[in-house]
Amino acid sequence: MANPAAPTHPLSRILAVATGDKIGTLVVLALLVVLPPLVFPSSFYYRVGAIVWILAIASIGLNLLMGYAGQVSLGHAGFIGIGAYAVAILPQRFGLHGLAAMAAGAAVSALLAYFAGRPILRLRGHYLAVATLGFGILIAMVFTNEAAWTGGPDGMRVPRLVLFGWPVRGSDTWYWIGGATMILSAWLALNLVDSPTGRALRAIHDSEVAAKVVGVDVARYKLTVFVISAVYASIAGSFLALFDGHITPDAAGFLRSVELVTMVVIGGMGSIVGSVVGTAVIVVLPQTLTFLSDYKHLMIGAFIMLFMIFLRSGIVPALREKLFRRAA
Repeated sequence: MANPAAPTHPLSRILAVATGDKIGTLVVLALLVVLPPLVFPSSFYYRVGAIVWILAIASIGLNLLMGYAGQVSLGHAGFIGIGAYAVAILPQRFGLHGLAAMAAGAAVSALLAYFAGRPILRLRGHYLAVATLGFGILIAMVFTNEAAWTGGPDGMRVPRLVLFGWPVRGSDTWYWIGGATMILSAWLALNLVDSPTGRALRAIHDSEVAAKVVGVDVARYKLTVFVISAVYASIAGSFLALFDGHITPDAAGFLRSVELVTMVVIGGMGSIVGSVVGTAVIVVLPQTLTFLSDYKHLMIGAFIMLFMIFLRSGIVPALREKLFRRAA
């Protein structure tokens, strides 16, 4: 017997599958990675696509923290910086392989998130936002001032990643590497969301007091998801540095943190697909408005305002809700 609540509109059925089913979500993300190159006219589009997939990894991790656990962070770019400088400094100074340096960067980010998160995550709301903001600024200042190790404000060169004697380079190569890693990150995030940990995070998001009453260890779960999201950001930072071949402290700056939060909010908090869509919007929109020259940033701000006014819960959740309502 057919479910009367099931959507009948074709697009609503696609959104329902893409956002409500794990396999459907992964299939949609795979199609988003595989199909665009069929119409790419130049390597520039591969470059933009690679940046989208790499930043989407950090966005997915941040959505676990913000969308599922309800904890805001304005300092996650600091973890991107740690991952980026790990693959720049460790191979040059200590001869580590790029992948080992990436793992070391993720480990350092996890440890730093663990020790910084224990006091920070006791705060709530605006106080938590300001504390994470200060944490991110602190890391960016270290990268700027420790010029002997990081090159200072001018940054430093990042050695190419070499796999089995093959130097990984080129926008098209990083497009596929970034896309595959983004899908893997989404799969891990979806498994976490469906696990008891995911249910505990959603309970914390709804009410920390109620979660404590039913036996949820609120402090432990908040710290766990903070560490996981830091690892996601660190890996994204390593990929960005290896892709560009150069890194500056701007990668860990406040504006990058704001950009990540904007990606999550615009795409939809509590939506893995929304993380990817929000990232694509924030990365692609400036590229499509370059013909406006000096008015480009004005239009970007206007678009973001319109998104928040008309799609308040984020692009993917809001469209899904509207299509469900229309189909009902």
